[in-house]
Amino acid sequence: MIVIPAVDLKDGRCVRLSQGRMDQETVYSEHPVEMAKHWESKGAERLHVVDLNGAVMGRPFHQSPIKEITQSVHIPVEVGGGIRDLATIEDYLSSGVRWVILGTVAFQNRSLIEEACHRFPERMILGIDARGGKVAIRGWNEVVSLEAIDLAKQFEGMGLSAIIFTDIERDGMGTGLNFQSTKNLARSTSIPVIASGGVSRIEDIEHLLELETDGVIGVIVGRALYTGGLKLEEAIKLVKGRRKQRMT
Repeated sequence: MIVIPAVDLKDGRCVRLSQGRMDQETVYSEHPVEMAKHWESKGAERLHVVDLNGAVMGRPFHQSPIKEITQSVHIPVEVGGGIRDLATIEDYLSSGVRWVILGTVAFQNRSLIEEACHRFPERMILGIDARGGKVAIRGWNEVVSLEAIDLAKQFEGMGLSAIIFTDIERDGMGTGLNFQSTKNLARSTSIPVIASGGVSRIEDIEHLLELETDGVIGVIVGRALYTGGLKLEEAIKLVKGRRKQRMT
């Protein structure tokens, strides 16, 4: 399992939201590129970058700074937010982005996911955001009747790299991951799962390591890293130590 720092972009700044609410932001840096470099210097093996404005608008808003981030760090970057067509996917991948995260479009346009996975195998990530177990779309502003697990099952065998599962009610709140819903989703699909939403302390990482056998391959951490509630170096040391134990 790997620990993935989040760099969320809103109005050109690096922020964290509470439960995905655009009007409840905390600004942590005016310079997202420098923040990305900072996490790389702390040992990050991967970055999670989200265009928050793009997610709400339905089209990219931060393409330029995102491209600058990918060109400024040496670790792979996954990007999501407002990606709704093949041209945008191609543009991001050609600029150095390793994985593209598709969320709302998975609910609205399954054929696009199929085409993207066919053209770029193992480089597409399905972003499933849930509130009360139901799928949320359009920057988390709309909750539909479809269960998160049922959506995941629709994309079995399509060639996705992973599913990022976020419990919106936990996101940015520092209340800990929803381990049970993450476990249920991971057990329901053969697609690797990356957990997200609510990590607040090292004990959350320790608990999540128990789900590796269920297919959880990573965890995205945001606010806890920015507030200092969780030290990235400590989290990385923990997961690498567990990795070595399994190999011996």
